[in-house]
Amino acid sequence: MKLDIKEKGAVVQRDRQTYAITPHTPAGLVSSDQLRKIAAVADKFNAQLVKLTSAQRITLIGIAEEDIDAAWEELGEPIGRVTGLCVRSIKICPGTDCCKRGLRDSIGVGLELDRRFHGRHLPWKLKLGVSGCPNDCAETCLKDIGLVGTPRGWHLSVGGNGGSQPRLSLRLFEHIPEDEQALAAVERLLDWFVAQNRKGRIGKFVEELGIEGLKKIALGE
Repeated sequence: MKLDIKEKGAVVQRDRQTYAITPHTPAGLVSSDQLRKIAAVADKFNAQLVKLTSAQRITLIGIAEEDIDAAWEELGEPIGRVTGLCVRSIKICPGTDCCKRGLRDSIGVGLELDRRFHGRHLPWKLKLGVSGCPNDCAETCLKDIGLVGTPRGWHLSVGGNGGSQPRLSLRLFEHIPEDEQALAAVERLLDWFVAQNRKGRIGKFVEELGIEGLKKIALGE
């Protein structure tokens, strides 16, 4: 029986014969040239389906194993880390770039998080989200770590996840005034999570340490 080929970003499908590959498209931003290239690769390698994912990526489903390398070469795009113990995805709303309700530059901050952390190896999988206003279109309430924009800065939350035991995130800080302060707090939490080297989503540490304990970690205390 075939298995995922993680080093190639190839996920075996229900037929246990073909694979899905997913180019990395941070914030779901793609150019018309990228879309044409993805479509051309899907046609050339007989993808059974092309699907928009909840992580703001485009996945090509039904690629034969012998075509994986050639498909990636023609795509010319980084691999989207859809499996493995790592930072999987950063879901990002349009923010002040596009949305009339945007209060913070969610795309700019989200892309910086992506640049710094996407694919970073961790003890367990982890997802991030960035929303430019309290409407929270990036669903940070279900992310391990999330930022939500306000008129006075960023709210930082931790501990959310979906799955068989869903959990809503809890707010650590309100109105962090500067983007870099918010990014630094996220980095401290990730560094600490790596140092624990324990299995499980970050939400379980909310129960063990409590909000005040996690606040000290995020502040570097």
